[in-house]
Amino acid sequence: MVDLSTFDYILIITFFAITLFIGVYVSKKSGKNSTEYFLSGRNMPWWLLGLSMVATTFSTDTPNFVTDIVRKDGVSANWMWWAFLITGLLTVFIYAKLWRKSNVSTDIEFYELRYGGAPAKFLRGFRALYLGLLFNIFAMAGVTLAAIKIGSIMLGLQPWETILYAGTVTVIFSALGGFKGVVYTDFVLFFVAMGGAIGAAYYLVNLPEVGGIDALMANENVVDKLSILPDFGNTEALITLLVIPLAVQWWSSWFPGSEPGGGGYIAQRMLAAKDENHAMGATFFFNIMHYALRPWPWILVALASLVVFPDIASIQEAFPLVSEDKLGHDLAYSAMLTKLPSGLLGLVLASLIAAYMSTISTHLNWGSSYIVNDFYKQQVKKDASEKELVMVGRISTVVLMVLSAIFALYLQNAKQLFDIIIMFGAGTGLIFILRWFWWRINSWSEISAMVVSGVVSLIITFTSLGETLFGEEGLMASWAKFPMIVLITTIVWIVVTFSTKPESKSVLQNFYKRTQPGGPGWAKVIEEAKTENIGIVDEGEGWSVPSGIIAMLLGCVLIYSCMFATGYWIYGETTLALSLTTSAIISGYLLIKVWKKIRTKIL
Repeated sequence: MVDLSTFDYILIITFFAITLFIGVYVSKKSGKNSTEYFLSGRNMPWWLLGLSMVATTFSTDTPNFVTDIVRKDGVSANWMWWAFLITGLLTVFIYAKLWRKSNVSTDIEFYELRYGGAPAKFLRGFRALYLGLLFNIFAMAGVTLAAIKIGSIMLGLQPWETILYAGTVTVIFSALGGFKGVVYTDFVLFFVAMGGAIGAAYYLVNLPEVGGIDALMANENVVDKLSILPDFGNTEALITLLVIPLAVQWWSSWFPGSEPGGGGYIAQRMLAAKDENHAMGATFFFNIMHYALRPWPWILVALASLVVFPDIASIQEAFPLVSEDKLGHDLAYSAMLTKLPSGLLGLVLASLIAAYMSTISTHLNWGSSYIVNDFYKQQVKKDASEKELVMVGRISTVVLMVLSAIFALYLQNAKQLFDIIIMFGAGTGLIFILRWFWWRINSWSEISAMVVSGVVSLIITFTSLGETLFGEEGLMASWAKFPMIVLITTIVWIVVTFSTKPESKSVLQNFYKRTQPGGPGWAKVIEEAKTENIGIVDEGEGWSVPSGIIAMLLGCVLIYSCMFATGYWIYGETTLALSLTTSAIISGYLLIKVWKKIRTKIL
């Protein structure tokens, strides 16, 4: 537990006051109708939405998660989420325009635009609860667990106290302010969170017991953790940390904030953008900030923690009041923050509160949008008034907060949830990528993939068959578990696709006319429309996907170069840092030229 000064309390209380003021200030306009409450009238600029995306993913569990994996497996373990950059840039240069053109209110509403009949209706309602309720509660519970650990280590709070203080303020401004309140608050939260993370990293690396950056890099507990790439001599680590994420995971698995083809709260922000160009700009800004710049303050604190708290026993010794079920390497981040001085301590605590509130408020509004727009309005009461829909949105916001808080009390660490969500979404991602560009995919494709992925994940994870296949003495290596789920799921949904009827001509033609996805995968639909003298193709708009793929590849080179250049500058490896900086400049220049080709001309 740390002793907060009066100045620290002033910083924290001021921050709480600002967020509550924003929520109350925008509540009247946000409550006008459901479009305002969940999408802020679809008139948001790219920079505000981009900052909101960054702030949302700047959650309290992320630095804990990064600390956990760096302490166990080194910096290279971050490839398990760095690989999602490919997904993110596909969204920027290919799917952002399509989502904005679709003009749906949520990405779940997409199901009744792309598919038709009873299966589409079922899929929309089921996914609304499956993602908006179940998976959303999982995600929020992980964030709340991190807040509980921070409150326990730094303030000596009981879990229920942390939930009561932080959760109450968050749920009040989320319920009142809606999406506009979330985005406006995110603008403040972004700068507080970034300032706190960078300030904490700088101070903690220069603690006397750490000795500065050079001493840190040379410390025996740290040296073998520094490599940005896995050890190529360790086959299992190489496959687990690099090969599977880059070859399979990024396109095959659903994960909040990194959905293949875009989705979730990222889609919500694209749908709220002024136009397609603003949707692209917002998602690109998010990806470059999320991957290129933000990880390093967390990584540096994680590495410094190996010097101060080399193992879990040393953390337990320093913080004996922490319960056994909450002990883990992820606690090291909070443990390091207890060494901050007054002023900076208040700023960092405010930044952690900011991170918590930003992520939770986004998940609350996003999950509530599914429950209201895609379940209540469609399945319960079709003629509900706008006032009633906003009220249901506010009630569901409170319910989601309570359920996630209860679940958080039973968790031990954030990586548990990461593994569960990755497994349950394994094999579904390819559908999310292809459904825009291949007419043959139907609602049964998605239903079968969703069911099989979940069932196979449960069997492999929790039954004797899974133990036989992937246990310590199993028939296959543990790293094969994820690819196996992907393979089985993919085979099943492809077979189901060709075994069931395609969507009706009218559904396919209407979808194409609205979104203009283009490409050879729609040739049959376009030809049939022509023979029936139905115009569904906008002749003034060419197919931008080839240029989009080139832009994605250049964007990957740019952002990975920035990320690794930053790391090597910190490590003091000047030659590598200069080479990667040059690579970033060249790829950035080329990306600008390609980007001009795929921008939409707004009339």
